[in-house]
Amino acid sequence: MSTDRHTLELLAPAKTADFGIEAINHGADAVYIGGPAFGARSSADNSVEDIARLVQHAHRYHAQIFVATNTILFDDELEPARKLIWQLFDAGVDALIVQDMGLLELDLPPIQLHASTQTDIRDASKARFLQDVGFSQIVLARELSLAEVRKIAAATTCQLEYFVHGALCVAFSGQCYISHAHTGRSANRGECSQACRLPYDLKDKDGNTVASNQHMLSMKDNNQSANLRALAAAGVSSFKIEGRYKDLSYVKNITAHYRSLLDDILAHPDADGPAWRRASSGRTTFFFTPQADKTFNRGYTDYFTNDRRHGIEAFESPKFVGEPIGRVKKIDTKGRKFFDVERVAPIHNADGLSWYDPKGELTGLRVNRSEPNGGGEGIDRIFPSEPLPPDLVPGTSLFRNHDHEFERALEKKSAERRIRVDARFATTTDGFALTLTDEDGVAATATLAAAFEPAQNAERALATLREHLGKFGNTIFTTGEIELDLPAAPFLPASQLNALRREAVEQLEAARLKAHARPPRAAAVEPPVPYPQDALSYLANVSNDQARAFYARHGVKLIDAAYEANEERDDVSLMITKHCLRYSFNLCPKEVKGIRPDPMQLVNGDETLTLKFDCKRCEMHVIGALRPHVARMRDTVVAHKVSFVPRSVSRN
Repeated sequence: MSTDRHTLELLAPAKTADFGIEAINHGADAVYIGGPAFGARSSADNSVEDIARLVQHAHRYHAQIFVATNTILFDDELEPARKLIWQLFDAGVDALIVQDMGLLELDLPPIQLHASTQTDIRDASKARFLQDVGFSQIVLARELSLAEVRKIAAATTCQLEYFVHGALCVAFSGQCYISHAHTGRSANRGECSQACRLPYDLKDKDGNTVASNQHMLSMKDNNQSANLRALAAAGVSSFKIEGRYKDLSYVKNITAHYRSLLDDILAHPDADGPAWRRASSGRTTFFFTPQADKTFNRGYTDYFTNDRRHGIEAFESPKFVGEPIGRVKKIDTKGRKFFDVERVAPIHNADGLSWYDPKGELTGLRVNRSEPNGGGEGIDRIFPSEPLPPDLVPGTSLFRNHDHEFERALEKKSAERRIRVDARFATTTDGFALTLTDEDGVAATATLAAAFEPAQNAERALATLREHLGKFGNTIFTTGEIELDLPAAPFLPASQLNALRREAVEQLEAARLKAHARPPRAAAVEPPVPYPQDALSYLANVSNDQARAFYARHGVKLIDAAYEANEERDDVSLMITKHCLRYSFNLCPKEVKGIRPDPMQLVNGDETLTLKFDCKRCEMHVIGALRPHVARMRDTVVAHKVSFVPRSVSRN
């Protein structure tokens, strides 16, 4: 399919090949998935054989499969990574998602390269550099505004990918080291321990508590539903859904949600804008109504797309609170066996209900039985499947975080995707020919050797022809126009017509797979373009000699080792984020006169992290050090794996 920026691609996640198949069925133009190793989600690995099965299904629709090989690599991992990439190429994979620049120094197959979000693409110079070294698609930082996207689009011609839905990493991607510092599990190696979802106390420079027991680094989930048209106009061509850890109902529901929104944009382009096109074939029919609010989320935000604003935080809970469903009207005071809910929608048996207890903690229960109107009009009587907790009292606001009826609909076949096919049935010198031409112009012809025998009832014979030639049943095709190019109505048995159609369908399927053109590998600019900086700190995540050689070849003179391999144990920035707690608590020096950007602290148990504020860049730095046990463990790993000396251009 076309890959210019007028082509809009819906990119869905897949934990497994079967999830990926359902993402394709629910309208994804492309799917990203982890291979058996080196993906930045350590618990979402898949065999090459399973990926090949997913590729086969996707290519039927000219959809594409991208494999995430986006961890940083140690020297002894480069050769296994190279061999794996060749296996993925042989399996038909369309592109690799890459963080480690050392891979570009290896003997790779001619497979397209996409720059992972972990490469931290926040400005036009970095984006243009990645394009010039051979990346065809780049995943923009989640924090970018529409204006910043437009600047990058003006400086590049490669495809721009933007996260439109799902969990938000509070740190700039690839710039978070808290997990490694505290647990030895590196986010850049696919093992994030999610310290950002923990509760903290926030203290000022004098130790006074500003707020306590809140999830200070936890963001609401990303939802760009209202911004898709503006993002496309700004230059985004790939709309990415986060979620390689998410369950199947999430993949189905959220993919369907964005498929519907993008289809509406494609059907109603701006009068003075470009003629946008879809990136793959077919039309999806849903057997349910997509509803993003029904699927796990921490509340929604469009983050910084429309510039900085309040309300991006999920301080109360990192869990799924759910949709507002009503309030407690009455409690069974005798046996506490039921309670009545004044609800805004019917509550089903096996639904999950949640609420905040007096301590502000999210709690909940499962509904065993719901009796509509048990307590009056618009009121359901709820019999829980467990003892009624004492903190549930009249007036409590309730949420539904598990809609059992909705989830049951997603457990079944919930969508099908069909490609329009036009049929032409004509006579030949020795019989008949059926030509099927799909919506992409791919055609296949099957022939039938048979004598022409005029039908006694011409009208019935022609109706029979149309009926049997258009029976595409459980195939991926659906009937378009049927042209009968005949001198008269022939008589042909239904068995012959069905066999002819099946043969034509098989040939068309084979022709479609043959016609799928994998995107080419972009050539790097020669001579090598200079990197935007001539010195790199640990933030560049250089963990092997080949990555060092790459940056040296592009003019970098001073190259620190990655944090995971660095000897540094003192306090450093473990996280850099555009989320600012001073702004969240109305303590921003830019907004409140007389306030200084003094450091603050985050405290969780015996762990204290220092916050420093770069007001010029509107960034917050979370400062800390390696825990001693992690330093000892890391030293063992580094001695085994890393063969270069930090902070030297070449070994002495």
